[in-house]
Amino acid sequence: MHSVPGPFSRSLLFLVVLSAGVANAQQTTRESWKAQGNQGAVVVGAAEAADAAIDVLGRGGNAVDAAVAALLVQSVVESGNFCFGGEVPILVYDVRRRVVEVLSGQGAAPGLATVDYFEKEKNGRIPGSGDPATAAVPGTIDAYVTALDRYGTMTFAEVAQPALAVLDRSQKDWRPNLARTIRRLIEAEQRATDDRRRGLRLVADCFYRGPIARDLDAWSRAHGGLIRYADLATHVTRVEEPLSIEYRGYTVCKCGAWTQGPYLLETLRLLEGFELKAMGHNRPNYVHVVVEAMKLALADRDAYLADPLFVDVPLETLLSKPYADLRRPLIDLERASLEQRPGDPLSGKALLGKRPEDYRPFAGEIRDTTTCLVADRWGNVVAATPSGWGGVLAGETGIILGSRLRSLNTWRGHPNCIEPGKRPRTTLTPTLVLEDGKPVVAVSVAGGDLQDQVALQLLLDHIEFGLAPAEAVTAPRFATGHHVGSFNQPPPRLGDLSVYEAVGDETIEALRVLGHRVRIGRPPLGHPVMLTIDPQSGLKQAAGDPKARRNARAY
Repeated sequence: MHSVPGPFSRSLLFLVVLSAGVANAQQTTRESWKAQGNQGAVVVGAAEAADAAIDVLGRGGNAVDAAVAALLVQSVVESGNFCFGGEVPILVYDVRRRVVEVLSGQGAAPGLATVDYFEKEKNGRIPGSGDPATAAVPGTIDAYVTALDRYGTMTFAEVAQPALAVLDRSQKDWRPNLARTIRRLIEAEQRATDDRRRGLRLVADCFYRGPIARDLDAWSRAHGGLIRYADLATHVTRVEEPLSIEYRGYTVCKCGAWTQGPYLLETLRLLEGFELKAMGHNRPNYVHVVVEAMKLALADRDAYLADPLFVDVPLETLLSKPYADLRRPLIDLERASLEQRPGDPLSGKALLGKRPEDYRPFAGEIRDTTTCLVADRWGNVVAATPSGWGGVLAGETGIILGSRLRSLNTWRGHPNCIEPGKRPRTTLTPTLVLEDGKPVVAVSVAGGDLQDQVALQLLLDHIEFGLAPAEAVTAPRFATGHHVGSFNQPPPRLGDLSVYEAVGDETIEALRVLGHRVRIGRPPLGHPVMLTIDPQSGLKQAAGDPKARRNARAY
């Protein structure tokens, strides 16, 4: 990635021109939900975040600088979906090194978060929203710092200015306190004078090992939370290899088994054995086959996926062609499945013969997440799915903590059972797609268990049917509840299928004849954003579902 001189020399200029830059960004597109341009493109949740990101790109920042600026703004203006103390898995394509890397911006369960604790204090369950005991260690700040240090060009002070501008004009009670916390981080950074990388380290130290960590520890102790100073002090953002498979000549990249992302790859493995294009877009056979493949992969998600630092997840087999060949015949072209059917990758069998929640191999509402995709003129791309919701305000820090521990369970022996230091198997699952080693598609979706169901449809819309982002994000969608829920683990709705009425009466009736328990779903099913890059012209097209109030900018 390109470099810039003087880590603090641009800060004053950045502030002076911010307002003008935002105004220019707003003029780049007539419809805020879609945009295209040959230089840079952004598609996120809130309009203010889109403006901040395109402004950073216009000032010479790269995709990572712009993404972090957008994420900081989103944690303020979309705090009900993504909080400052939440989590943010990130996929980055680094054009300089020509690699995709994963930043695991997911904090772990605190040291006090044990099954014994929840059995004794919480009736054997991990509580719902609003309980301090559901908060994982905040993963966002260290993810930002790691991204800026590894790929970015700007200081934390520079990328934080748009968020501070929003905070300073707000009358909400907690925002002045959060502004004060951010300025404490900037003050820590400024002790490094002209050393940008050292300054970024000092930001992380201030939050995780300095006065802010002490404040969070004190608040948590006083209010029944489980986070302690040691949990914060030992937090680290892991930089990992993406998981990927080849599908129809494209390389599809996802985060690891601490997310639900691998099941999308498994679904593609199953689907590559069908002529989907010949079935017709959103025609009955197409919807049926895609849903039945998702059901099989979701059953494997529920049985096997968890933090691979704690359990031996059989990923190589789950994503292999031979395993897909074993499982594919379970898809009955004439009848919908009404059972959850995980496979047995450890024994090389198509069926395990147990419910996912009974498998012990080792001793919906959409106020949960938002979206962020950025591409710059040099070829760098960021796909992030930020989240953190339903949590609690940590006193005078102004930091809202999320409730991500709800994505773990208390089923002793299950791979995703809560343990100190374990990352929850999150639903957060950005996607990057390469062609001939270069990024051509990025997708991010908000919506809990819907995320990869919607992401899969957008990928198929583009790869199989040639839909552009604006067409894909507005096309009729479908979804199933035929899986264990990822938040407090409600049981599956077997045979469930929600579809948009726009798919047509003929398709809906045909799906019912096939045995699907069809419900008419109200748009939007999931909140998707999509960005494509033409490898020849460099044209970038970005779009987000307008019914989900997504915002795109480009120039």
